[in-house]
Amino acid sequence: MQAFKDIEDQEFTDIDFLPGSSISVLAEPVAEGSIHRLKMKAGASIPPHTHPADEFVYVLSGRLKTSGRDCKAGTFWKTPKGIAQGPHEAVSDVEIITIRLGAMGAFGAS
Repeated sequence: MQAFKDIEDQEFTDIDFLPGSSISVLAEPVAEGSIHRLKMKAGASIPPHTHPADEFVYVLSGRLKTSGRDCKAGTFWKTPKGIAQGPHEAVSDVEIITIRLGAMGAFGAS
């Protein structure tokens, strides 16, 4: 059976340890995995880190810098498990969609 989540049902929750960032989880495609929307306010930052699972990111709107690269709406990237990524720095208000194929892991480890 198909499952739908309309835009008005996609509530965002602030991420306490990442000021200026909020998340709306859309689905769990595999155990401990996540498909989610992430919003970052201009100036917000996510420090360098790794995940124990592959991660795929698409920039829906705005601009951010990640690993020194300027990424605008339409940019897509893949980070294999165990590979350091970031920092992610919001140049403007930005929204991304992320698909992570497994656990987040111990955040902050890089």
